[in-house]
Amino acid sequence: MENQNQEIIPMPRIGDKAPSFKAVTTQGEINFPADYSGSWVILFSHPADFTPVCTSEFMTFAHMEQKFNEANCKLVGLSVDGLYSHIAWLRTIKEKIEYRGMKDIEVKFPLIEDITMDVAKKYGMMMPGESNTKAVRAVFFVDPKGIIRAIIYYPLSLGRNFDELYRALVAMQAADAFSIATPADWRPGDEVIVPTAGSCGVAKERMENQKDIKCYDWFFCTKAISKEEVEKAVLKK
Repeated sequence: MENQNQEIIPMPRIGDKAPSFKAVTTQGEINFPADYSGSWVILFSHPADFTPVCTSEFMTFAHMEQKFNEANCKLVGLSVDGLYSHIAWLRTIKEKIEYRGMKDIEVKFPLIEDITMDVAKKYGMMMPGESNTKAVRAVFFVDPKGIIRAIIYYPLSLGRNFDELYRALVAMQAADAFSIATPADWRPGDEVIVPTAGSCGVAKERMENQKDIKCYDWFFCTKAISKEEVEKAVLKK
C-alpha cells in the first residue's frame, strides 16, 4: 500500500523558471540560478560519491568543461553526499584514477552538498522506484534567463552520453539564434528545419520557389546553415 503521507513535490517542467536555491559546494556557496544569469547552465545530479559510473561521468564532464564554457555554458553537479565526501572523492579522481586516456583530471566546476535532499526534491531528482536515498542521473538545461529548456533523466545504472548533452546544448542555441528547428541527429553544418508555413499562400510559394530552402512537402522544408555560421553564433572564441 502506498504511503499516503508521502510528500509530493511537482517536478519542474520545460519552460518553467528554474527553482531557486542557495547551496554549499566544492567551489563555495552558490545562489542558483541568479549567479549564472547570462549563461547557460547544465545542472546535473549523480547518485553517490566514490561510485564507478559517477566517477567516469565526472571525469568526462571535467575533461569537456572548456568545450562547454566556449559554448557559454557552466556546469553544476549535485549529489546527496556531504561536502567532505565530495572533496575526498574529487581528490581521489585527480590523484589516482586514469580512465580512457584521462588522468590527473581536476573537477573545477561546483559540486553541491545536498545531505538534506532539499535541492534534489525541488528538482524531482529523487525517484522512489530507483532509490529513496540517491538522486537519479538528472540533467537540467537552464538558459541565460533562468528558464528550463530541456530535461533528461537516466536510471542509476546508465552512464550519460556527454557528446549528446553538448549536441543538445548547441542545437538549442542554434534554434534561438536562427529561429529554426533541428532534425533528428542534427550536427552543426547539417540542414535545419524552417518553421512550418502558417498559411496556404506561404506553403504554395515555398513549394513553387525553392531557392534558399528545400521542401519535401509543404510542411517539411529545410535550409542550409553552415557549421561556421553556427559556431559564430554559439561559440565564444
